[in-house]
Amino acid sequence: MNSSWKKIAMLALLIGFVLTGCGQTSSTPDTSGGKADQGEEKNENAKKTYKIGVTQYVEHPSLNAAYDGFKKAMDDSGLNVKYVEKNANGDSGTNTTIASDLINSDVDLIFANATPSAQAVASATKDIPIVFTSVTDAVGAELVESNENPGGNVTGTVDMHPDAITNTITFLAEELGMKKVGMVYNAGEQNSRAQVDIAKKAAKELDSDIGIEEVTVATSADVKQATESLIGKVDSLYIITDNTVVSALESVITVANENKLPLMVGEIDSVRRGGLAAYGFEYTDIGYEAGEMAIKILKGEAEPGELPVQYPPNLKLVVNQETAETIGLDIKDEWKAELE
Repeated sequence: MNSSWKKIAMLALLIGFVLTGCGQTSSTPDTSGGKADQGEEKNENAKKTYKIGVTQYVEHPSLNAAYDGFKKAMDDSGLNVKYVEKNANGDSGTNTTIASDLINSDVDLIFANATPSAQAVASATKDIPIVFTSVTDAVGAELVESNENPGGNVTGTVDMHPDAITNTITFLAEELGMKKVGMVYNAGEQNSRAQVDIAKKAAKELDSDIGIEEVTVATSADVKQATESLIGKVDSLYIITDNTVVSALESVITVANENKLPLMVGEIDSVRRGGLAAYGFEYTDIGYEAGEMAIKILKGEAEPGELPVQYPPNLKLVVNQETAETIGLDIKDEWKAELE
């Protein structure tokens, strides 16, 4: 009897060891730590609030549209973003002060809207990532080493399609039969000087004898008088994407309409405001694309210097029919398919 109990006890003890061993063997290796880390990294972008400094040189619809596009890209990304918004209102001194203020505001990235804004912040910091838009000539403005390989801490989207100015001068000469084009611009803006040079070159390369008559301004208050000074000297006007002049575009439109002069402009928003026509694109689109570039930088997926500068999408001819009627211009059938 005692022998039987001993056997039973030994068997129970053995079963206990087996069960204990099975419990240890069946436990799943702890890999949750790695997955949790990945999950934390994935959720970090959603939880973190990114601070973006915004510097815009002046108020006008195209720059505002570009900023709207940038914010839309941020909203679509799901990132939490806080904006520190600054506007220089066309004042160069204020523009420089804004650059210093943003750099001292502990921002994660700076969005620079227009060439002067981008130049100011690019000169002030080589560390904080900068994404620009509404810049005409990023290389000429010394913002990047090249469009293909920006280098440094700056990249973005430009607002000049390579063919826009040439197409405009060709349209004035060959479609409208113009001989002298008046251009009003701020010579202090590098992007404007670059565009005027392209326009002059395009005029020289055409078979027609079209020429350029230029006049410069320093502030938006000078725009109307400068435009009026061209009356009697030109048979048409062309306003490029000059921030100073576009901010006072209505005064140019008034002078053009009163004198029945075709007014070509550099952007679709300016056509909506009353310009006759433009080979243009939507500024919202280049702002959105700049936003997508900023998102990659904030997420750590790319450095600014690795992201090539982007051009606007394909151009389209947009004509304001009401303005055409105002100046007594008949719209040709071949233009009608591209009216908006």
